[in-house]
Amino acid sequence: MGKMIDFMGTLHTSTKRDYTERVCKHDKPALVELAARFDKDYWDGDRTTGYGGYRYMPGRWTPVAQALIAHYGLDEHSKILDIGCGKGFLLYEFLQLLPKAQIAGIDISQYAVEHAKEEVKPFLQVGVASDLPYPDDSFDLVISLGTLHNLTNYDLYKALQEIQRVGKKNKWVMQESYRNEREKVNMVNWQLTQRTFFRTDEWEWFFQMAGYTGDYGFIFFE
Repeated sequence: MGKMIDFMGTLHTSTKRDYTERVCKHDKPALVELAARFDKDYWDGDRTTGYGGYRYMPGRWTPVAQALIAHYGLDEHSKILDIGCGKGFLLYEFLQLLPKAQIAGIDISQYAVEHAKEEVKPFLQVGVASDLPYPDDSFDLVISLGTLHNLTNYDLYKALQEIQRVGKKNKWVMQESYRNEREKVNMVNWQLTQRTFFRTDEWEWFFQMAGYTGDYGFIFFE
């Protein structure tokens, strides 16, 4: 199995969150039902049902792309896949840094792909992580940020095997997790689309069970 690497910590902690608002001030199950459609309510609706407007912000994703490029030694000949790519903002940053690289993105949300950044829209498609439409060993780097925890554990198992199959060597997946009871409660209160609630050691066990050998990272709700 690979290593735990944090490429996202600074970006994640830059956003302030009220972990109890969705539970104490709203009908949380109703919010979850709206968010789980991964439609306008999730991406561009109210903050209570998702991002509250998922817009491209110049420079926001640049450090993440730079760190991934540097760590995995990517160059203009690299092929990069983003599973759960959303509107393609991170893939766009890869192209800014490596204009000749080949990118691909897949997301379950038709809305996200249709409203993706125009420059990368031709490289995106709607699909599921558990059944990737790519040949074996297609990509030099496969990434998935904040997506795998949205899967039930049986689909997660398939998705990890699919990531292993289509990635030649380098892989990095990031998901929400917890290390103590406070982080667990905060995560459960805040989440809208999460289906798998694993502690960090449970994630690592599951990676091994699925035969996933890539790297991984976590974000926490402290």
